[in-house]
Amino acid sequence: MEATDGTQTQGPSPLDPKDIIITSFDVHDLRFPTSLDASGSDAMNLAADYSAAYIIFHTSKNLDGHGFAFTIGRGNDLVCMAAQNIAEKLIGKNLEELTADMGKTWRYLVADSQLRWIGPEKGVIHLGLSTCVNALWDLWARYLRKPVWQVVADMTPEEFVRCIDFRYIMDAITPEEAISILTEARKTRDRRLQDVKSNTAVPAYTTQAGWLGFTDERMTELMRDMIAEGFDKFKLKVGGSIEDDKRRLKIARDVIGYERKLMVDANQVWGVPDAIDWMLQLAEFKPDFIEEPTSPDDILGHAEIRKALKPHGIGVATGEHCQNRVIFKQLLQAGSIDVCQIDACRLGGVNEVMSVLLLAKKFETPVIPHSGGIGLNEYTQHLAIIDYVCVSGKKSMLEHINSFNEVIEYPVKVKNSYFVTPWEQGYSVKYKDNAISTYSFPDGDFWKSVRGLRIRSGNKI
Repeated sequence: MEATDGTQTQGPSPLDPKDIIITSFDVHDLRFPTSLDASGSDAMNLAADYSAAYIIFHTSKNLDGHGFAFTIGRGNDLVCMAAQNIAEKLIGKNLEELTADMGKTWRYLVADSQLRWIGPEKGVIHLGLSTCVNALWDLWARYLRKPVWQVVADMTPEEFVRCIDFRYIMDAITPEEAISILTEARKTRDRRLQDVKSNTAVPAYTTQAGWLGFTDERMTELMRDMIAEGFDKFKLKVGGSIEDDKRRLKIARDVIGYERKLMVDANQVWGVPDAIDWMLQLAEFKPDFIEEPTSPDDILGHAEIRKALKPHGIGVATGEHCQNRVIFKQLLQAGSIDVCQIDACRLGGVNEVMSVLLLAKKFETPVIPHSGGIGLNEYTQHLAIIDYVCVSGKKSMLEHINSFNEVIEYPVKVKNSYFVTPWEQGYSVKYKDNAISTYSFPDGDFWKSVRGLRIRSGNKI
């Protein structure tokens, strides 16, 4: 690996990676009561409690790895169980053997035939996989004393490609094509690294004002606050009622004007005909794109929606629920989307994200990572930098939501409507000890409190 900026890191650990052996792990079911104030509310998910299936790998040395998968409440325990089953395959392995060929390691983790039968690279099992894979990357980056984005940015094209399992995507992109893409991007890498150092690599947009459960007054107030902070890109949830959507989008345009970008998100609530009809009625408000207009698995349905909306200047975005690189491959091959929205833990961790970044570049489709949930911003700021520096050479807008960000050791920061580049070692997703003791479900201090018990019973008063 070739260092991108030796002044930003302390140099690699003096430890021998052969001696860093994964000896044990802890898994925590963390749930945060975001449903109390309707944060995260949309047409499909009315009362989300942002949650994390959180794992900590412990090693034979004073070095840990942290990772999580994001959910919105019930079912988080199932992801924790999946993570436990996969984590057991890493016990006794040393860091050198695991990171010497990360593509091989990734395939090893998905090769358990009994777990694979439950979910072959999808669903709860894949979320559990991402928890472990992301924790392994965090551990590796902590050993190298670099942020995860820099670990990847310092790779040669060949090292980057070795992290990827090309099974199932060779008909769309080959390792040789991937190396060619990365080699071309490397020619201008240093110029983009200057943007990384000056905190202008990742522009931010906000959904902070756009939750469906917010009153018009609260939405208006928050949008004005966001404009005052320098934001010029906004996203609103839609799909509850067409009349409500028209009213809310008119209010939004009255506040932000038409010179600022506005996106909308339906969170899969429509069928294909409904999505087309609904969005044609909202076309007068000039939304830049509609996110998740229908089932995330409906490749041809997305293509039909895109064809109908294209004459009206409305793009189609999806990806936060795309379960693996195969779905993304087909969405891109079929010309179904204008925006590729990778998710840091719906996919199988950093390795699979790297493959989708390459696919998106091959099909010249911009990447806007799905973000927003607690910890997801922290993850995806790294992925947006990787895409910009190593792959596409184009800046990816990134969703900024700051609900409960105080529970993370190194929460994201936004300045002048750009994400501030993370330089801390690892993947930025270490949860604070008091967050674990407070929000572990069901025995954390909050969930044993009167308020927590009321939420669990369905009564939020």
